[in-house]
Amino acid sequence: MNNIEIMGVLNITDNSFHDGGRYNSFKESFQHAKEIIREGADIIDIGAESSKPGSESVSSKVQIKKIEPVVEAIREISDIPISIDTRSSDVIKKLTKYRINIVNDISALQDMELINVIKDNNLMVSLMHMQGVPKNMQDNPAYDDVVTDVYDYLEKKVQLCVNSGINKSDIIIDPGFGFGKTLDHNYLLLNSLKKFTKLGCRILSGISRKSMIGSVINKPPSERLYGSLAATVLAIRNKANILRVHDVRQTRVLLNFKDLMIEKT
Repeated sequence: MNNIEIMGVLNITDNSFHDGGRYNSFKESFQHAKEIIREGADIIDIGAESSKPGSESVSSKVQIKKIEPVVEAIREISDIPISIDTRSSDVIKKLTKYRINIVNDISALQDMELINVIKDNNLMVSLMHMQGVPKNMQDNPAYDDVVTDVYDYLEKKVQLCVNSGINKSDIIIDPGFGFGKTLDHNYLLLNSLKKFTKLGCRILSGISRKSMIGSVINKPPSERLYGSLAATVLAIRNKANILRVHDVRQTRVLLNFKDLMIEKT
């Protein structure tokens, strides 16, 4: 699991924290998808439901309307692995015909029907930890021990998948930076990420341009590139395998130095 992959983010939303509204039309979103591919992403992650703190849920119908034409157009030009950022089994069912590859579920299978859809279509799944839901997740998050609590939660979710017939090699785990965590919680998790390798799954790090970066460098999302790259170095050193990022080209340059970041064991 030493291979590190870049997952480029395509938000087809009007309210995502960094690029909301920028790629909300088909023309803009497809153009950005081509840019993500051209800059060297290994995976493209496409979503139409913002999960920033305080955001409302988006219906499956609206998500499909926004995502489907972009996924169809991508498949006409590229075989890049496609991840769909959704909590809805209805969305995934509609998109399987386009040879999608990963379900990126921030709710870690609250929609239990997703288990059957994933298994029946040989998809991979990314299971994320979140305390609460996006609308309320940052309302005073608290833990007994954030690292242990998140680990135990993900361990149960991984076991649920395995017991349901999903291969462990098809499971990705994500501690959910910024999803029901304080600044201290986020950095405790980042510095303890290596502990999650015991679960035997690839680890996704989604820290790009988030408030955990902005709070340290006191910059808005548009000025958090260098802080994001610095935090990404920490994620790599702590065994992250998949880097979910807004800045593919710059992260690709950073990975030229990955052998210097990873401790030799």
